Amino acid sequence: MSSVGSPPVFRRPASRVRRATVGALVTSLAGSLLALAPATTAQAAPTLLSQGRTATASSTEGAAFSASAAVDGDLTGTRWASAWQDAQWIQVDLGSSATLSHAVLNWEAAYGKSYEIQASDNGTTWRTVTSVTAGDGGTDNVTLSGTGRYIRMNGLTRATGYGFSLWEFQVYGTTGGTGPTLPGGGDLGPNVHVVDPSTPGIQAKLDQVFQQQESAQFGSGRHAFLFKPGTYNGLNAQIGFYTQIAGLGLRPGDTTINGDVTVDAGWFNGNATQNFWRGAEGLTLNPVNGTDRWAVSQASSFRRMHVKGGLNLAPNGYGWASGGYIADSKIDGQVGNYSQQQWYTRESSIGGWSNSVWNQTFSGVEGAPATSFPEPRYTTLDTTPISREKPYLYLDGNEYKVFAPAKRVNARGTSWANGAPQGESIPLSQFYVVKPGATAATINQALAQGLHLLFTPGIYHVDQTIDVNRANTIVLGLGLATIIPDNGVTAMKVADVDGVRLAGFLIDAGPVNSPTLLELGPQNSSADHAANPTTVQDVYIRIGGAGAGKATTSVVVNSDDAIIDHTWVWRADHGEGWGWETNRADYGVRVNGDDVLATGLFVEHFNKYDVEWYGERGRTIFYQNEKAYDAPNQAAIQNGSTKGYAAYRVDDSVNTHEAWGLGSYCNYNVDPTIVQDHGFKAPVKPGVKFHSLLVVSLGGMGHYNHVINDTGASTIPAGTSTVPSTVVNFP
Repeated sequence: MSSVGSPPVFRRPASRVRRATVGALVTSLAGSLLALAPATTAQAAPTLLSQGRTATASSTEGAAFSASAAVDGDLTGTRWASAWQDAQWIQVDLGSSATLSHAVLNWEAAYGKSYEIQASDNGTTWRTVTSVTAGDGGTDNVTLSGTGRYIRMNGLTRATGYGFSLWEFQVYGTTGGTGPTLPGGGDLGPNVHVVDPSTPGIQAKLDQVFQQQESAQFGSGRHAFLFKPGTYNGLNAQIGFYTQIAGLGLRPGDTTINGDVTVDAGWFNGNATQNFWRGAEGLTLNPVNGTDRWAVSQASSFRRMHVKGGLNLAPNGYGWASGGYIADSKIDGQVGNYSQQQWYTRESSIGGWSNSVWNQTFSGVEGAPATSFPEPRYTTLDTTPISREKPYLYLDGNEYKVFAPAKRVNARGTSWANGAPQGESIPLSQFYVVKPGATAATINQALAQGLHLLFTPGIYHVDQTIDVNRANTIVLGLGLATIIPDNGVTAMKVADVDGVRLAGFLIDAGPVNSPTLLELGPQNSSADHAANPTTVQDVYIRIGGAGAGKATTSVVVNSDDAIIDHTWVWRADHGEGWGWETNRADYGVRVNGDDVLATGLFVEHFNKYDVEWYGERGRTIFYQNEKAYDAPNQAAIQNGSTKGYAAYRVDDSVNTHEAWGLGSYCNYNVDPTIVQDHGFKAPVKPGVKFHSLLVVSLGGMGHYNHVINDTGASTIPAGTSTVPSTVVNFP
């Protein structure tokens, strides 16, 4: 959003019988790097390296028998099974090179009679470490030696008429033998301001940081204010750019501020459309005048908050504001939407809601207005189908821990209303506390050691991809910690594993084009993560604005069942280093995985498609978009015979998809004669459904011919009046 505002307005049962004998005949093959030999004394005790890592296979018997099931730690519950023919393999990426010790193969009844264990440094060129020629099933414990990052069971001959089937494929060894072990825990660094009720000068410190951050939209400052449990009186915490305020209690009621947490727009003449990149979490507020002001736009989250009064979402003077996000919060009084053009509220409790402007969407919100779209423009779902709240730092006595909330299904209201929230507490000692100056190599070493990551406020340049390969890893940022990829690398990749949680950081594209900035799962991921999905929460993407940046596709979701819960993926339309080619970024978000859910999806200004969806059974609850302001002319956005690229496109191959509360706006201020054929594009099939759609021309700067496909009225008759064209249901 720019400063240009808009007026308010079937296979046999699996055998569970295991045999304890090992019948493998092990033979050695000569090699300079790898040779079969008795295990030598290691520098460190071998550890299990394969569990939760990315696994792939030559084939699977079906979706329930994916490669990842052989590295998930479930010894007799899940398994990989291949097609019913010889010469099949399964391999696992250990994440980094390892000194190998042994492998344990826990065979199901359909076992391998002959097979090889192979290793590779690159996943392409393989060395045979061990050969087994007289396998008899059961559990094979095979000695290995040498090194490798990728380890493969290359099945040569089956023992049965079925395929090769492993309950578990475990690889043991050591990593990082040449460097020191990184410690977990530690202090949080100078930009995390931890206070308790007796801390002197809290207001002065809040004011000092606000003065630095109030208008520092593209500055380098990053701050987090963390309030220990207790009661604080007479505070007005004004929250500027790249500033997070949070309570350190397990529940919001543990930390009370008798005062305000305020966002206003005085720095921008009362226009709140650029109040980005900030957040408030885990506090109870008693506002001084009965109503707290939170006048924000994109990339500003309001989570686990209890406001004992009202909440005003507009700036002083009720100037323009452009959308935001509330989750897991309770507002006792009314939420005054006023001039907010769009907003998404999830699993909360509110005393009421005023005004609708263009797109106000609710899911699982007690007290929300009923669906009445197109006027008033409310879209309300009784529950959120699947959710899991963002992880957060808290104090358990004097010990820092990170709480990882449990998954909820068909949730309504807050997660903490009936007592302590459900979930898991993880000591900070299990986190590598990342501080400015840390390198990507060090960060990856910490991950390879099995540590989670806590990024403290700062800016982090990475010259290699941060590889999150272990299931259930948490990557949590404080104070809008910012990751910048150098030399065109992808900033972060997540393996096709269960339960990774990414939260609270910004990825800012570097000047050398990155093919992607964030990837969830490698291409052709197929593991089922329904019981324990990966979540992405308050993770923001920026291309340009703080300087020239480029990325072909910002976010690629290959893993199934992922949840994207509040993100702003933004190709800059103002600041430094922006222009049609200067911050070229063709695609915003591309979803290839099945059963992906987006709750609170903001994607703006991409040169081509902002969102493309190829996975089956995808769902989106709330979407906000602006097309690229800076298109030089109609030819620049011509898409074959179609005028313009849709803001949200569901591929013709998709059979099932559903979305609620979607809006796209155009402001072609370089060439106001540009016309988009439509804002949204989708196949016309019974399983593809859209609810509450709108398109808006901002002040007549370009127009839409239709809302979705060829459905919905043109915005041209509305001229400059910014009156939306709406479609209630499609088809």
